[in-house]
Amino acid sequence: MDNIKIQDLQGEQRQIAETIGLEAYLKLVKIYGGTNIYIAKIDKLLSIKRDEEIVKRFNGYNFKSLANQYRLSERAVREIINRENSRILNQQLSFFDDS
Repeated sequence: MDNIKIQDLQGEQRQIAETIGLEAYLKLVKIYGGTNIYIAKIDKLLSIKRDEEIVKRFNGYNFKSLANQYRLSERAVREIINRENSRILNQQLSFFDDS
């Protein structure tokens, strides 16, 4: 793989190598070659971070304040909190799962 250059690549493969660098591209090829990988959109990454911040700042009562701060509905904030609580509960339950 030492003799591969960016100029040897075509299309998407070349774009990826130009974007992340040839060395990183070759690592991806080595690890994920022949498989499909999903790359999230920036909006998804930002919403994950936002949701983490909402959960961190939640005090049990401040749905409206968080909704205003993050420009969401109170319902959306409640759904974020409930989703995180369910995830934590499932992790705790799986800790005790015998299977």
